[in-house]
Amino acid sequence: MTTELPTRKPLRLKNYDYSRNGAYFITFCTHNRQKTLSNVIVGAIHESPAIELTERGRMVEEAIEQLPDRLGVKVDNYVIMPNHVHLMLTVEIYEPERAIRESPLRRSAISKAVGYIRMNASKHIRSTFGDEKIWQRGFNDHIVRNQRDYNMISEYISANPALWQKDCFYSE
Repeated sequence: MTTELPTRKPLRLKNYDYSRNGAYFITFCTHNRQKTLSNVIVGAIHESPAIELTERGRMVEEAIEQLPDRLGVKVDNYVIMPNHVHLMLTVEIYEPERAIRESPLRRSAISKAVGYIRMNASKHIRSTFGDEKIWQRGFNDHIVRNQRDYNMISEYISANPALWQKDCFYSE
């Protein structure tokens, strides 16, 4: 008996070079959307909710903060939510000949950045908490098309803690 597996929807824009200079909005989730990275702390009546990182979340933040030195991408904005990470990156180092020469698989700057964060955070998390699945497969991206788009996404990232209970990734 043969069982046909479902076809996965491609996550990347076809024929787009994700190493091109520009800004990118990226979201990736924890395994089974487990709330292990942070807590959303609701303040007093006039205070906005705040993010309190867990130890795992601090390990993710450390990896994010190393991106500019490690990969030469600029981290414009990010938020580490309980079960997902939103990240705005700017790629400013596009060198097509160098990228092709360095990577026969042509992994983009965006894929390298997400891979770097997940790999390094995972190493630290597993060394502290033991072997566990940490990340959901894949990530979502959006190519930032203009300044208006950039501003809206940056505002969305900053406002995400306040909108946590309305977030599509929210669960009790």
